[in-house]
Amino acid sequence: MRRKLRRPAMRSALEAAAIPTYAGPRKVAERVDALHIIQASGRLPRGRRVYAVGDVHGHLDRLKALHGLIADDLAVRPVEQAVLVHLGDYIDQGPDSAGVLTHLAGLHLPGVQIVNLLGDHERLLLDAIDGDKAAATDWLWAGGRESLASWDLPQDLPREAWAEAFPADHIVFLRSLVLTHQEGDYLFVHAGLRPGIALRDQVREDLLMIRQPFLASEAEFGAVVVHGHSSQPAVPILPTRIGLDTGAGIGGRLTCAVLEEDGIALLAT
Repeated sequence: MRRKLRRPAMRSALEAAAIPTYAGPRKVAERVDALHIIQASGRLPRGRRVYAVGDVHGHLDRLKALHGLIADDLAVRPVEQAVLVHLGDYIDQGPDSAGVLTHLAGLHLPGVQIVNLLGDHERLLLDAIDGDKAAATDWLWAGGRESLASWDLPQDLPREAWAEAFPADHIVFLRSLVLTHQEGDYLFVHAGLRPGIALRDQVREDLLMIRQPFLASEAEFGAVVVHGHSSQPAVPILPTRIGLDTGAGIGGRLTCAVLEEDGIALLAT
């Protein structure tokens, strides 16, 4: 029996994300000399800084510009240990998913540890490549057509040919992506956590896809959750979570949180 497509669930999730969870205006810098540091809910060990980047969605120009700002910040404000975390959803919607993967797969910033998380869009593509026909349909609907164009692949390319058509190094990169990363009081994940469930018991579907009840929850998760997936025009900085998807794939900005000790600042391009 043919499996039902996931489109209704995806649309319901988008509607759920519209529930207001915004916690007030935030100063977002477009230059490192304009960084505005405010009190954060979590803390990192002294001498360690984390740059966490929200959903890229095929916007290579914004990503390169943001990486340039990060390099500038490190030059102006050196730190003993720096970590760069990308929160997933590198592909689809925007014009250059192929370029984004090439850039990330070869990215090297001197002295910076780089962590790349898996997003639901990458998961859909991997499932499609592995033969899941419903995932292939969902991926095309969710922005995959723009990604195919970025690889110079025809829209009508048979799905059975995708595995051979995509660059091998891009597939290797996609399969290397991880689900979570933890630093100090912060847990980095693409979508979020299901309230009331211990981290070790969280399921992959929620880590990659959840919106509600996560977004509306005031429950403690044992860490401040830094996530993307649910786009908002401004960054919610709440006691239990920080949401960094500011809609780069739909005309918004690409945002990065700069976390250090008990402070947070925002960069955007």
